[in-house]
Amino acid sequence: MQRRVFLGTAVLATMAVRAPALAKSLPVMSLSTLDGNDPAATIAELVLREAYRRLGREVKVQRLPGERALMYANAGKTDGELYRKLGLDRQYPNLVIVPVPLLTFELVIFSRGTSLVVNGWESLRPYTIGFVRGNKIAEENTKGMRVEPVPNLEQAFTKLVMGRTDLVLSHRASGMAIVRGLKLEGVTMLAPPLASFPAYHYVNSKHAALVPELTRILKQMQADKTIERIQARHTTL
Repeated sequence: MQRRVFLGTAVLATMAVRAPALAKSLPVMSLSTLDGNDPAATIAELVLREAYRRLGREVKVQRLPGERALMYANAGKTDGELYRKLGLDRQYPNLVIVPVPLLTFELVIFSRGTSLVVNGWESLRPYTIGFVRGNKIAEENTKGMRVEPVPNLEQAFTKLVMGRTDLVLSHRASGMAIVRGLKLEGVTMLAPPLASFPAYHYVNSKHAALVPELTRILKQMQADKTIERIQARHTTL
């Protein structure tokens, strides 16, 4: 009898401990994004974690090679894409944009010894260009040029240092983070930027009903300066 009482008490105690944890569990949104250590992705992730928290959901980020990340989001294997340029829904019809920008994406050129006057995309034509596969801006504007798409930004810079490419196209903060993190000597960022554009969150169409409320919350986060504070803390110039 004493053993039964003890076991019963232990079970009740376990249930009491687990009950609060179960009560606190929230629906999870799985969001895909490009693989690699990217400050821009960090900003987008932190903004969306706060937005979904206000919506009563959690965020799980799955880092994948660029094109695969989009394919997963479009196919519903993930619940959405963390951040991308405007207009991706034309190519990936199952993606629905949340029409509030998370950050401004500034695409710049990195070089190691290559002398180049940056004057638009055509000024890149004589060179071999590296960028992360799935970077749609780079892919669309370098058609017909010599390109070296790679799975992540670290590989793009490795090829640059090895002399296998002449230039790397990257988000400003992301590229600078790689240069500093890997202590790459002789790699410089050229000016002016090739492009500057806002980046947006996309959800798979099965979550389209969330878009109006997410839009309202993100606008609220703009108004209360939450997005601005996150960007200021995590932007590497």
